[in-house]
Amino acid sequence: MSVNVKIPTQLRAATDGEPIAVVDGGTVGEVLEALYERFGELKARIADENGLRKFVNVYVAGEDIRFLEGVDTPVPNGGEITILPAVAGGC
Repeated sequence: MSVNVKIPTQLRAATDGEPIAVVDGGTVGEVLEALYERFGELKARIADENGLRKFVNVYVAGEDIRFLEGVDTPVPNGGEITILPAVAGGC
């Protein structure tokens, strides 16, 4: 199944500048693994040995996977995933 993954600006250095990556996978976890295989540096930026880092939010069709089935959330063929690291700081 082909899935479009939207890559935010702050992670594009890890994806050779690509704003959207098209990979195969039937669940969020499978899609992430396909991304990690294609862009090795990306995994170090958004995941650790326990899975996704706490500051990384992932959405399937606009729905936060934390309120769905986590990385086991199904992704339909042609679906869209958005990876969105939390931003902090400021005055």
